[in-house]
Amino acid sequence: MDIQFVKQLREQTGAGIADCKEALSESVGDMEKAKEYLKKKGFEKGAKKGDREVRTGMVDVYSHNGKVGVLVEVLCETDFVARLEDFKNLAHELALQIASMNPSSVEELLKQEYIRDNSQTVDQLVRSISGKLGENIQVGRFERIALGE
Repeated sequence: MDIQFVKQLREQTGAGIADCKEALSESVGDMEKAKEYLKKKGFEKGAKKGDREVRTGMVDVYSHNGKVGVLVEVLCETDFVARLEDFKNLAHELALQIASMNPSSVEELLKQEYIRDNSQTVDQLVRSISGKLGENIQVGRFERIALGE
């Protein structure tokens, strides 16, 4: 297996080297199948972490043209993960999703199609980041305020 393919897959997905090698091996070198394999594996890893206690995280704040504002609380297990760019990006993506789609509850939010990739739900997005970062990640709560509502 060519190390360039492993490097390319790692850059595109953020997965670990061992996971990239395994995905390329399982997919017989097909890059798209390898990405699907990693996506599925990330969901499986994320699902296994769901019962671990979340004690920290962050609150993301988003305002859309001063007309819609969102506060979203995203929880994880450690301060270390809460400071990672992938975690911060997830919190921001969730705030954008809430501003755009106006869910009424966390459960409804998680069932929605992800606005940037309608091939997955918001829950699948959260699980994939959970699998990638190796911690239980949950949406705690959110508030959406629209001008004039």
